[in-house]
Amino acid sequence: MKLVIGDKNTSSWSMRPWVLMKHFGIPFEETLIRLGQPDTKARILEVSPSGKVPCLVTDDGASVWESLAIMETVAERFPDNAMWPRDAAARARARSISAEMHASFADLRQSMPMEIHTHAPGKGASEGALANIARIEALWADCLAKSGGPFLFGEFGIADAMFAPVVMRFNSYEPSLDDESRAYAQRVTALPAVAAWIEDAKQEIAQ
Repeated sequence: MKLVIGDKNTSSWSMRPWVLMKHFGIPFEETLIRLGQPDTKARILEVSPSGKVPCLVTDDGASVWESLAIMETVAERFPDNAMWPRDAAARARARSISAEMHASFADLRQSMPMEIHTHAPGKGASEGALANIARIEALWADCLAKSGGPFLFGEFGIADAMFAPVVMRFNSYEPSLDDESRAYAQRVTALPAVAAWIEDAKQEIAQ
């Protein structure tokens, strides 16, 4: 399989399936298309009908775009890996919060864009962004309380991958978080697959 992604410093949607597949040891070929270049759109359209990244090209040549759809596809193809919780009720909650992350938190996205190389404590703390952060903290607290951690549903999975770019934002802008949220964010940051993405992003900026 081939995973087509954008810049690791800024492409939050690309980060999600990349980190998930790396964490579970799913083999794939990475194709990185630099964003904002004259040929960016044309190159992406060669593989992704949406004209956006990420896009997964499967072994049979099918294209799957949108992060959540890609991760659902990978979960179906590798069912021995518990990318979603095995418990039905927990799985329903995991799907719900993943869909909420996919569709919501526009103020946070706008005020605190994912830029891994950025360190700007306090920047972007708009009223809307802070309200989004409060909702995210409530989601995390509920999931961690029910699962017992260390990740949202016990072991790292799709739901955690969906929120990994939020953790990157928190690392950059350092909004005020409660102790539980801060500890969870630290665990996500330290995960080998996430640490590898961060290192690649830093190397990307240095080039």
